[in-house]
Amino acid sequence: MDTSGWANYLIKTEPFHVQTSQLLQQCFMNKAGLVTSNYVLAELIALLYSPLRITKPQQIKIMETIKAAFWVKVIHIDQVKEQQAYQLWKSRPDKKWSLVDCSSFVLMQDERITAAITSDHHFEQAGFIRLLKM
Repeated sequence: MDTSGWANYLIKTEPFHVQTSQLLQQCFMNKAGLVTSNYVLAELIALLYSPLRITKPQQIKIMETIKAAFWVKVIHIDQVKEQQAYQLWKSRPDKKWSLVDCSSFVLMQDERITAAITSDHHFEQAGFIRLLKM
């Protein structure tokens, strides 16, 4: 699950809020694990703080809820994955991919994940299925 997926789930005014809520409910009901990373969660906190201006106590509650959810697996981007992500990011000057995007691509390849709960078209550019789109 990418940062945009979390934002769409958490913020009711986001364009894919209902669709994201349904996808997460399906994951929970089907006992399908949801994968995200420490990089994505760090980016989420930055997004919640600015521009969304979510208070710190609310941010803490959100993070603790995510980390406590048995069906959410938070994978730590270690030095190896970080270096792979950096090399991918550096090797694609033609793409506007962020380092967080590239870390997700590396993680998804390692975990054999083909689809992402994201509205970010960069995932399609990298060959993955973007689940949140019109």
